[in-house]
Amino acid sequence: MKIIELSFSPTGGTRKAADFLAHALSDSIQKVDLCDSQGHFSDVSVEPDQLALIAVPSYGGRVPAVAIQRLAAVHGNGAPAILMVVYGNRAFEDTMAELEDTARQAGFKIAAGVAAVAEHSIVREFAAGRPDAQDQAQLSAFAARIKEKLASGNNAEPAIPGSRPYKKAGGSGMVPKPTKDCDSCGLCAQSCPVQAIDPADPHKVDQRLCISCMRCISVCPRHARKLNPLMVTAAHAMLKKVCSDRKENELFL
Repeated sequence: MKIIELSFSPTGGTRKAADFLAHALSDSIQKVDLCDSQGHFSDVSVEPDQLALIAVPSYGGRVPAVAIQRLAAVHGNGAPAILMVVYGNRAFEDTMAELEDTARQAGFKIAAGVAAVAEHSIVREFAAGRPDAQDQAQLSAFAARIKEKLASGNNAEPAIPGSRPYKKAGGSGMVPKPTKDCDSCGLCAQSCPVQAIDPADPHKVDQRLCISCMRCISVCPRHARKLNPLMVTAAHAMLKKVCSDRKENELFL
């Protein structure tokens, strides 16, 4: 079965987890990058005999709004979908419920859900290096169970966790800024999922558009974009208690 992997992965952790699962499910994979601000997502149509893997990060217990908007434009055509929510070792709260509702509205039938852990995109010492080899083994085992369900013709939809109405969305308020090492190459502006960085002058950032996804930091070849260190320290202190112990991936089948 061909897999259409639709992922919103600004710093790569979500895509890495999705890739582990996708490659364990099939050798035929087509990728759709929901981070592409120039993407024509209404042109994406998943056929009923294909399998969609929809992967998004959890931002404060919700799906990033821009990912919802882009996924809503996709044509599901009744194809089965695996929902994957990736979080930074704290909690995913209502992210999977919101993703489920959006996928249904786009025309998908929900076959399974996976909550996976990846390195926290802001305080990177939490879940550092994840998804790792242990996660890969877990996701491969999940893939075998999902394939077994699909092969058996079992069309029962899983009980997806989360509350409705969803928890209130809130931003982190952390906007990366260029340092003196910035040479204005423009890669950050080109890569920004929401076009918050001025391509003519990457030192200018529209704070109203920025979603604190940290993509600009992850793609900068000169490591010339940084967060306010005092804000990172405060975030570390706030998250330390809930993020320090290793959380395991979960399957909803």
